[in-house]
Amino acid sequence: MSEGVRLVNRVFDIIEVLATHKHGITLSQIADMTLMSKSTVHRLLSTMCARQYVERNEDGSYTLGYKFIETASNHINNLELITEAKPLLSRMLWDLNLTTHLGVLEGPNVVYMEKMDVYPNTRLYTQVGYRSPAFCSSMGKCLLACLSGEELDKVLDCCDFKKYTPHTIINRDELKEHLKKIRVSGWAMDNEEYQLGHRCIGAPVFDYRGCAVAAISASGPTTQLTDDKIETVRREVKSAARRLSRRMGFAES
Repeated sequence: MSEGVRLVNRVFDIIEVLATHKHGITLSQIADMTLMSKSTVHRLLSTMCARQYVERNEDGSYTLGYKFIETASNHINNLELITEAKPLLSRMLWDLNLTTHLGVLEGPNVVYMEKMDVYPNTRLYTQVGYRSPAFCSSMGKCLLACLSGEELDKVLDCCDFKKYTPHTIINRDELKEHLKKIRVSGWAMDNEEYQLGHRCIGAPVFDYRGCAVAAISASGPTTQLTDDKIETVRREVKSAARRLSRRMGFAES
């Protein structure tokens, strides 16, 4: 076993001990329970404290830190989000005859958490785990539009404004104006901005805090998502997003 793998195993040993001692445990006790030297435990705890995954209490004992709890909570929330979204995505798929998605914002990208295909054997460019640039995707634009000015600038600083098609908005000021309109309307469309011949309509999903935590969308080729169908798809996607938001604890004012 390499030294790196050994260290990872030791970190997990410490985490498992801390998880069973919610009122705190001393460095010496951790060393005894994990069969590690005090110097090794101290070194690992110092790093974990610096990363806020472990907290050192006033009495010198250690407990799991808020960062660890926050990370675990985010994972649990994502699992709940996917579970609640699936029936709504399925309903949209059959009602609209379009591929449906659930995605979350991660830096300058949208990560696809769930996807339901109209025709399982006919794949679009997306799949679960796929990342697409937020600035030119419907779900991404929905989520960018919900950020504060400072948060938005930080994300846009990380964007690679590549012109994927003649319709891609690559001017930062123009994109910001576009996002303002999306924030007011509550929905966004990728109108062949990422892939020619493809359209996607999305809407944001809010949690109990009123934060936009995800977005859902319906997409398909322009031959299928035609101009005369945009309004119908928009209504269906926004309605599904509202229902999912309510299931995540959001209360509309």
